Amino acid sequence: MKSITAYKQLNLTHLQTALPQLLETARREQWTYETMVERALGAELDGREQKATARRLKAARIPSKKTVEGFDFSFQPSLSERRIRELADLSFVRTCTNVIFLGPPGTGKTHLSLALANRALAEGHSVLFTTLAELAQSLESASHPGLMRQRLRRYIAPSLLIIDEVGYTRLTAEQAHHFFELVAARYEHGSIILTSNTSFTGWGALLGDEVLATALLDRLLHHAEVIAINGSSYRMKERRTESRTPSTLSDTARHAAGDLPTGV
Repeated sequence: MKSITAYKQLNLTHLQTALPQLLETARREQWTYETMVERALGAELDGREQKATARRLKAARIPSKKTVEGFDFSFQPSLSERRIRELADLSFVRTCTNVIFLGPPGTGKTHLSLALANRALAEGHSVLFTTLAELAQSLESASHPGLMRQRLRRYIAPSLLIIDEVGYTRLTAEQAHHFFELVAARYEHGSIILTSNTSFTGWGALLGDEVLATALLDRLLHHAEVIAINGSSYRMKERRTESRTPSTLSDTARHAAGDLPTGV
């Protein structure tokens, strides 16, 4: 019982779980005292890192697991694979540089954002994913200034903030002001990955205020990598493939049944 209390007091919860197996292996392999201490400390540190990783992943609210390796660069020839792989070394996070993906819907902007976010999580950075609509609603619905500051801190705190789907929803004056506050607060303090289907010239209409849009873009783009993807939609490609598949299967079945002559 004393040993259990000692584990809790010293916060060695992972070592408590791992110790029986460590002791068994130490006896079998005749570890030295130094080896035993190193393995015991290693087990505790590994357990803490796994727990921290799981906590960061849950807090990040990443909707799906995407990777750079899983992106089909051959389908988007306008996109530089080398540039994306350079971003994947995460120097932009360390230097508080923003990354802006611009392009039509379905061209892989969100995939690349999530791939970089997952890489950042794996390297121990704190991450948070949101859409602009979710962000705007969350900040606007704060019922008093204290709650507003608390929610704003939630988006300011992570090393990397992903804001997806900018351009799909026009913001109210209040929402646009909150969006500006957030970008200004993160300026030179934390990285933002942002995806948008709207060119920067259209942000005045998006925010309903040309002056505010100019001020926001000034901060957002001062330290930023802007990557335009001028290609076709992956989703439309998959839809075209799926639309052909039933017809092919149907023709095959009809050939087998003798309903279609050979060569049709």
